[in-house]
Amino acid sequence: MKNYTKISAKNKNEARIELHDKLNLTGSEISLNILPSDASVPFVHAHKENEEVYFVIKGTGTFVIDEEKIELNEGDFIKISPMGKRQIFAGENGITYLCIQTKTDSLTQYTADDAIIC
Repeated sequence: MKNYTKISAKNKNEARIELHDKLNLTGSEISLNILPSDASVPFVHAHKENEEVYFVIKGTGTFVIDEEKIELNEGDFIKISPMGKRQIFAGENGITYLCIQTKTDSLTQYTADDAIIC
């Protein structure tokens, strides 16, 4: 059995690629999202347990979180707590972003604390 799973998102014309099933993720949900110019996620949402981290790969947009507008630019990261009511809007040239979703307070080890020197 291999200790990795690899897929490619290159040349896919999907607006959203969810990786939890494609990579058999067990500790997080990661999605690659592409919104064309002046489009938006069509609903406001929050979460019961999961925080989200967004990374803007390309383009610009606006997040509305709890009725506050936050401008997004290429290279920006933003973390949103579960109960934050959120909706994202693409700028005039669209926006491409990663969304990483994990259960709040579930991270117990990371980087050097979790490493095993082989």
